[in-house]
Amino acid sequence: MSIHPTAIVSPRATIHETAEIGPYCVIGDEVTIGARTRLMAHIFAEGVTVMGEDNLCYPYSTVGVASQDRKYKGESAETIIGNGNTIREFVTIHRGTQGGGLVTRIGDGNLLMAYVHVAHDVTIGNQTILANGVTFAGHVTIDDYANIGAHSGVHQFCRVGRNSIIGGYSVVVQDVLPFSNTVSDREIRVFGANRIGLERAGLSTETIEGLQTAFRLLTRSGLNTSQAIERIEAEIPETPELRELIDFIRSSQRGVIK
Repeated sequence: MSIHPTAIVSPRATIHETAEIGPYCVIGDEVTIGARTRLMAHIFAEGVTVMGEDNLCYPYSTVGVASQDRKYKGESAETIIGNGNTIREFVTIHRGTQGGGLVTRIGDGNLLMAYVHVAHDVTIGNQTILANGVTFAGHVTIDDYANIGAHSGVHQFCRVGRNSIIGGYSVVVQDVLPFSNTVSDREIRVFGANRIGLERAGLSTETIEGLQTAFRLLTRSGLNTSQAIERIEAEIPETPELRELIDFIRSSQRGVIK
């Protein structure tokens, strides 16, 4: 394996023979690094941290460090990162806590741009794009293919649905609907379906039009949420995506942004 002579790597760490540890990295006792993962320089990784294959970490990032949650008392907790992720400069990823299942989890193929903060017990799916300065409080869930604009913040326990896009500088305090194009100014609200993102994801025109109609009923019809769902179920041909949207709303614990 390639380990730069200035790196400090615990003999108890598990490093795949094809991984690369660059200058001035510090790797703790319980860290596992998979095949072809490259830590370019100045990466600090500790705790029970597992990084899968083909990840690329740019300089000055920290992975698996202790939570900033004041309830965290040093209990053993995990940070699990999948395959093919790109972690840019100054990203911070914190391990889980007792109150959140003891694991922070990042899936596959995600792009975390500079200064992204992933707090304790956050779950990030696959193929997401998190722009510069995006900040997640603890216990946030980000579903697959979400795209979050620069310097946006997501409140603890919120969920961001799949294939949604959030405009830059948004403040998210409730769940973000899947497939939506959501922007926060002084008031955060939904501006219809994420049409471009859904087209890129290969959804049919009929599916996208059905979602767009559903968003109009939810946000512009003057109906309350229950009434809007009744209209959606009665008037729009069901697709898996439409059913996911409805189930997402019904299962929300914090309410959804409309």
